Amino acid sequence: MIETRLRLTFETGLNEKGEPIFKSRTFGNVKKMATADQLFQAATAIASLSKDSLSTIVKNDSFDILG
Repeated sequence: MIETRLRLTFETGLNEKGEPIFKSRTFGNVKKMATADQLFQAATAIASLSKDSLSTIVKNDSFDILG
C-alpha cells in the first residue's frame, strides 16, 4: 500500500431545481492501519468544524501494482 486518503463529502445547499449540492474535501497522510472506527471518529470531528452537514466518508487506499 502506498498511501491512504480520507474523502469527506458535505451537502452545501440546494440548486435551483431543489437538488442537493455536494462538495468534497480530501485529507492525505492518513495512517494506513487506521480502523474504520478511528476514521469515523476523525471524520466526524472534522465535520463538526463545518457548517455543512456530512454526507459521506470514503477511505481510498492506493497500491503499487507494478514497481
